[in-house]
Amino acid sequence: MRVDLEPMRDLAHRLGDPHNSFRIVHVAGTKGKGSTCALIEAGLVRAGFSVGRYASPHVMHITERVSIDGRPVGEERLADALGAALAAFKDARREATDGQGATWFDILTVSALLIFSLEGVEWAVLETGLGGRWDSTNIVQSDVAVITNIDLEHTEILGKTRAAIAFEKAGIIKRGATVVTLLPEADEAGAVVSARAEELGSVVRRPTVSADATIEQRNVAVAGAVLDVLGKMGVMTKGASAMSEPLGEQLLDPSTIEAARLPGRLEKLAVNVTSPGDNAKVNVVLDGAHVPFNLAAVLSDLSQDEKYRAPCIAVMSIAEDKDAAGLLSTMTRHDISIIFTTAGARSRSPEQLKTIADTLGLLSMVMLDPLEAYQEALAGATESGAWVLVTGSLYLVGIIRAA
Repeated sequence: MRVDLEPMRDLAHRLGDPHNSFRIVHVAGTKGKGSTCALIEAGLVRAGFSVGRYASPHVMHITERVSIDGRPVGEERLADALGAALAAFKDARREATDGQGATWFDILTVSALLIFSLEGVEWAVLETGLGGRWDSTNIVQSDVAVITNIDLEHTEILGKTRAAIAFEKAGIIKRGATVVTLLPEADEAGAVVSARAEELGSVVRRPTVSADATIEQRNVAVAGAVLDVLGKMGVMTKGASAMSEPLGEQLLDPSTIEAARLPGRLEKLAVNVTSPGDNAKVNVVLDGAHVPFNLAAVLSDLSQDEKYRAPCIAVMSIAEDKDAAGLLSTMTRHDISIIFTTAGARSRSPEQLKTIADTLGLLSMVMLDPLEAYQEALAGATESGAWVLVTGSLYLVGIIRAA
C-alpha cells in the first residue's frame, strides 16, 4: 500500500474524472464490507435508482468486482474500460507524470469508475480494498462513509492496534459526510472514528443491534441506517408505480435482502453425494472468513441452526499473512475436524497448519489438492452425519464453488 493518491488522481483526470458524475456511498471496515455494499446497492435499486457497485475480492470471476444494478458487468465491457485505463497509464509513463506509479488496483478501480460514468449510474457503492486513507477508492467525495467494524488484519501495513487501523479506515470520511458505524463511541476504534468525524464536521450515526445479532442482522442494520440517512438528506424513491417517499430501512424487505446475498459469504448448500448403493445429502457452508473474530461469528451464527450442531468437517486454506493460530483457536470451541489444503501461491503450507492444529488438540489431516480435500470431506460427512464447512480463504471457496 503506497502513501499517495496522486497516481490514481492522475489516471482519473486523464479519463475525465468519472467519479464526479454520480453520488457515492463509501464503505470500509475489517469484515462485512462486501455484504453491506450489496445490501445498500439492492436498497437503492429497489428505490428506482441506477446503481454501480465496486467490490473486492472476487470469488469466481473478476467481473464480480464491478456490477450495475446487482449484476456483474460483461467481460467485453470491463475489457474496454481496462483498455482505456491502461492507455491512460501508458500516457502517464510517457509523460512521466504521477500516473506512472499506478498499481494494478488503481487500474481496476479507475476502470470501474469509468464504467459507472459511461453507464450513467446515479449512485455508486464503493468498497475499499485495503485500509481507507490511501486506498485507490479514496479520491471520491462521498455522501455517506461507512465503517462496518475494526479488528486486527494487515497489521504489517495498517498498524498493530485497533485504534491505528481505525485511523486508516476513518480516512474515507469526508468533510460534511455522514458516518455510519456499529463501533461504540467508548470502543478504542470507535473513539478514533468519532474524533475524525468531529474534526471534519461529520455526524456519526450508530444503528442499534442486540449483542447476539447475527452477521446478517448487523449488515442489514448498517445498510438500513445508510438508507435512512439518505432519506433524511432528501433522497426520494423513484418510479411511476407508487408515490415517492424518503429512502429508509423499509426498502430492505426479505426479498431485497435475499437478492443481495453474495457467493461465499455464509452460503448454504445441500449437496447430493452418490456412493455405491446410496444417495445422501450433505449440508455444506461456503464462507471465506479469514480473521478470527469473523470465523467465530460464522460458527456462532451456524450453531443456532439445528442442522449445523452436528460435528463438522472443515476444508481449510489460510494465506501466509493471516492469523492462523487465532483462526484455529476459534475452531477449538466447536466439534470440528479439519482437512488442510492449498488455494494458490499465497497459501500457508498445510503441513505447518497441521502442526499448529496438533498443538491445539484439533484433529486434522493434509490433502494438497483442494478438490480432493473437498471430496474427502463429503465422503466423511456422508459416513458420519457431519456437515462440511469450506473456509479460511475466498480463493479456496472460489475453487470449490466452481467445481
